[in-house]
Amino acid sequence: MIILSCKDIHKSYGIDVILNKVSFNINEGDKIGLIGINGAGKSTLFKILTGDLEQDSGELFIDKSKKIGYLSQHLSLESSLTIYEEMLTVFNDLIDIEYKLNDLEVKMNEPYTEDNAHIHEKAIKDYTTLTEIYNHRGGYVYKGEINRVLTGLGFLHIDFDKPINILSGGQKTRVALCKLLLIKPDILLLDEPTNHLDLDAIEWLEEYLKEYKGSVFIISHDRYFLDAVTDKTFQLVNGCMNMYNGNYSKSLDLRKKDYEVQLKAYNLQQQEIKRQEDIIKKFKSFNREKSIRAAESRQKALDKIERLDRPVEDTISARITFETSIKSGNDVLYIENLSKSFGEKHLFSNLNLDIKSGQISALIGENGRGKTTLFKIIMDKLKPDSGVKVLGKNVFLGYYDQEQSDLNLNKTVIDEVWDAFPNLTQTEIRNYLAAFLFTGDDVFKEIHTLSGGEKCKINLLKLMLSKANFLLLDEPTNHLDIMSREALEDAILNYDGTVLLISHDRYFLNKVVDKIYELKEDELKEYLGDYSYYIEKKKNPLRFELEEENEGKTKTQIKLEKKKKREEEKLQKQKKLEIKNLEEDIAKKETLLEELQNQLCKEEIYSNPQKSETVNKDIINLQEEINILYEKWEELSDL
Repeated sequence: MIILSCKDIHKSYGIDVILNKVSFNINEGDKIGLIGINGAGKSTLFKILTGDLEQDSGELFIDKSKKIGYLSQHLSLESSLTIYEEMLTVFNDLIDIEYKLNDLEVKMNEPYTEDNAHIHEKAIKDYTTLTEIYNHRGGYVYKGEINRVLTGLGFLHIDFDKPINILSGGQKTRVALCKLLLIKPDILLLDEPTNHLDLDAIEWLEEYLKEYKGSVFIISHDRYFLDAVTDKTFQLVNGCMNMYNGNYSKSLDLRKKDYEVQLKAYNLQQQEIKRQEDIIKKFKSFNREKSIRAAESRQKALDKIERLDRPVEDTISARITFETSIKSGNDVLYIENLSKSFGEKHLFSNLNLDIKSGQISALIGENGRGKTTLFKIIMDKLKPDSGVKVLGKNVFLGYYDQEQSDLNLNKTVIDEVWDAFPNLTQTEIRNYLAAFLFTGDDVFKEIHTLSGGEKCKINLLKLMLSKANFLLLDEPTNHLDIMSREALEDAILNYDGTVLLISHDRYFLNKVVDKIYELKEDELKEYLGDYSYYIEKKKNPLRFELEEENEGKTKTQIKLEKKKKREEEKLQKQKKLEIKNLEEDIAKKETLLEELQNQLCKEEIYSNPQKSETVNKDIINLQEEINILYEKWEELSDL
């Protein structure tokens, strides 16, 4: 069933055509990925769908019974409430019902007399009706849903009471995403939803969206995420929409086949046009009346042909090349027993790290654990609380800041780069900028007018021109389109220096890194492989332990360790069994609770005050038992 339809949507800014006769449908339950280079018009299209922008021409149909929810790429929720209080605003109708039910319970518990019989009976009927509405709308589960969504997207329980107005921009965006998921709109529009999430939160969001009952339309450059969530792919190229059945990886194959078919049809038409033009030219050369008429007839037929445009490949990307001006020594970075805290907030301790020349490594870990802080310690912008940090001989650092804080927003593009590298000529600067797709008057744009992706490219260009031999890259793929990400991947793989990067882009991690360091509170754990290896090792640690852990150990040591692991596995099995039994018990009690609530709807119950009161007491007692079971379940699940 079609719930949203666009027909010939056109949008221009001056002479720049952003959307050119864009047409598509969204069906109920669709999971669609929208891709295209930076500036292709993806966010513009979303704003038209939500009514924030008006198209120049074309028709937009949205089912009136369906609700749209939109998460903008640059959304920053402003509120004086705490995180949890803001989530509760989604359920104001349920909270109002709770107050009414409490008032009715007071009336129902008043002594029953003939004088207040009608009041008592009305209270029972109202209580029964409201309880049914409350249950139907999820009144007994909404607090658990708030907890599930907040923790799933990376908030700790201690964060729930933090005022929103003290949060960072990225945290506010996460709060806005949490709120949107709790609202559960029929059509969910998400513009780069993974930008401010750590790996655990991204994986949680993937599972949530796969099970989401509404339709989901996602702008994302996270190829791994698109493959996991979407079943259709829309691509904006030169203002036109191409549509493919399948996720991102499948769309690559389909796009390649479409391009080959379109190119073949174009070439065949060009050959036929050339043949006809040659015939016309030959007929005209005879200079006879009959041949001239034949030439004119053929020319008219040729003029009526609908000319095919040469198919365009979406292959325009920045030309990134990282080079070093001087070779570093083999020892690039050595860290021993490093620790850092900010007041009562402890980030990490007992960090040990030894990076060698040519190594391409990734630093991953939960948001707020201190990854960027560690980078700042390496650059001497922060001092550690304890420990040793030593840079090797001839090591020259280059830093990519995900916040783009080193850009002067009031400068033009050309001045921002030229002021950083004054020894280059204007021609050299403009050639470099052209390689990063800043051509013509684009170089005179002020930095504050640029998109997130364009700002990223300016910083990458400055990093490239620095010719540093040790690159620290903090979320370098954020805001970059897919083509630019691929160009960055190639540049890193061909780089002759050393790289340590922070990234949540799993596709990117699989492509470029050969070692992963997981930052935890009390250690930096090393994994000798790419992201897929890291995941496999986390899920199946026993699979690799013989090769990696038993090297150099005695048989007695190996035997004792195996025994210890068997004991741990036994405890884990016992815990899983306890959780399973609790879940079965909860399910039974919830079924009984539903039966008791249904009893309140029966006339023989709600018309009899004593029976009604008894059932209500049973419901309250059963709810308390269920809450206790849920608490036990949460305790076991957190262990």
